[in-house]
Amino acid sequence: MIQISKVQTPHGEDINSLIQSHEPEVLNHLLNNRHPLGDVNKDAFNNKPSPSKETQGVFNTSNPELITYERGYLKCSLLGGINMQQTDRLRVTLLLERVPKLSPLHSVRQSGLDLYNDNFLQKFIRSAAEKLEYGTSEIRLLLAHLIEELETYRFKAMENKRSKKPQPRILTPERQQAALNYLKQKNLLKQTNIDIGKSGVIGEEVNRLLMYLCFTSRLREQPLHMISLGASGTGKTYLQEKVAELIPEQDQLEITMLSDNAFYYFKQKELQHKLILIEDMDGLSGNNTGSNGALLALRELMSKKRINKRVVSKDAKGNMQTISLLVEGPICVAGTTTKERVYEDNANRSLLIYRDNSSNHFEKVMDYQRRYSAGTVDAKTETEIKELFKDMQTLFKPVSIRNPFAQELKIPQEVFKPLRTNTHYLQFIECVTFYHQFQRELKVDEQTGETYIETTLEDIAAANALLKDVLLAKADEISGECRKFFERLKSHLKENNQSSFYAKPVRQSMRMNPYNFKYYLQQLVRYGLVSVVGGNRYKQGFEYEIANAVEYAELQKNIVTALDAALNRIKEKQRG
Repeated sequence: MIQISKVQTPHGEDINSLIQSHEPEVLNHLLNNRHPLGDVNKDAFNNKPSPSKETQGVFNTSNPELITYERGYLKCSLLGGINMQQTDRLRVTLLLERVPKLSPLHSVRQSGLDLYNDNFLQKFIRSAAEKLEYGTSEIRLLLAHLIEELETYRFKAMENKRSKKPQPRILTPERQQAALNYLKQKNLLKQTNIDIGKSGVIGEEVNRLLMYLCFTSRLREQPLHMISLGASGTGKTYLQEKVAELIPEQDQLEITMLSDNAFYYFKQKELQHKLILIEDMDGLSGNNTGSNGALLALRELMSKKRINKRVVSKDAKGNMQTISLLVEGPICVAGTTTKERVYEDNANRSLLIYRDNSSNHFEKVMDYQRRYSAGTVDAKTETEIKELFKDMQTLFKPVSIRNPFAQELKIPQEVFKPLRTNTHYLQFIECVTFYHQFQRELKVDEQTGETYIETTLEDIAAANALLKDVLLAKADEISGECRKFFERLKSHLKENNQSSFYAKPVRQSMRMNPYNFKYYLQQLVRYGLVSVVGGNRYKQGFEYEIANAVEYAELQKNIVTALDAALNRIKEKQRG
């Protein structure tokens, strides 16, 4: 059987011109890529061109770092791929060569070529045509098709990247009703705390509910912020991550590190009502000062709920102009750190919680880890609870809150920086009310027409119970970790019937790092809580004794008394 085929020659060329002006290898290439005559005739009958590289081209993106485009007898290779972010330019490192490549001279390389810059592109085309011994019109056509393919490829890649963002949560009527029934039940806060534990958050009964309510406040116009403090390895990040699993994914933004100006390049409303999770504030700052631009912008978003930066840019005609980079909040920020004093400016804007470092708590966590490893943890129930909490979060609506008892509420006098602490206290009470919005009557202000719900005495009592330790930390002169060390030291001395002590044997008994022990002890001496009563630095060392063993108990009593006294006064007025 004889098969007749047809050789497709380049535009404007025939066999004679190819033999006279090209090497024999060109003819071999044409013969290897010939087409059956039947297919050609069929295409001609249907008025369709033959689908060959000459008319279609082959665009290959299997390797994003080496994108190729082949059309006819020319091949483009983009070394290093293309930039997916700067859509106003198309700068590439281009390798253009003839196919088949008859000589090393039949290739052109050009780095930093902007395919959108027509002046440089035309210069490149003329230079390439001379080196490749090829017509400028064919090279120009090749690059025009290449630009079209690259634009399509880039915009598809950007669209796919956008589509990976979590989509808004859509509830079925059944799931919506189940979430609503949960939010309408009695003892809502108590049941919420129990179910947070069932979702896999072990221990930390006060901290976990406090953190969950703080994360819920992101939906309000005055969100709360939270910083978890504690030594390395105590589970600060773990608690934050586990509670964040109860919040819808589309409402979260997790950050490990940011450049100084990164916050200014979010879209104007991209961060509104988002939960910003900072795994480690030490990593975010990029240094040990905590004063870089990223933290400054974060503080402004926390306080003013917007940041605005003026930068210089070029317009379409190349003229310099000033543009505004505006990013709006509000946002809810949660972070962890071991350095409370370093991030004092951020801590002043936040509720501070200290992790439970007791051996009892660690044993609970390790027992859960063992049960999880053994496969005895009910993972299905944990997942169902997490999904229910996410469903509940989608039901909350913006609503104004009025606290009719606010003028009667006063924070303890012992609290440092009372202005911000008082604001946090009132905002947290409103947050508790916000969480109960489906159990409260919606009222209307007759003068303004504004709808609102009111805070109850139960909300205030619940907030007082959760905030006692937070207000205590705000009133304490020494840091939380130093306080834990001091209370542990008191317990150690009491158990061993000691009135005074030397540093080395106590440190060994408490199994503490020498540097940390020395640092905390120096802090206690500086604040007059521990005093030197004897010894010297050359033999056993100095002898110490506790100067005031009851100061913390008195501070606790004053905090609780002040909160309870204010609540009792309100109740008496209600009864009277």
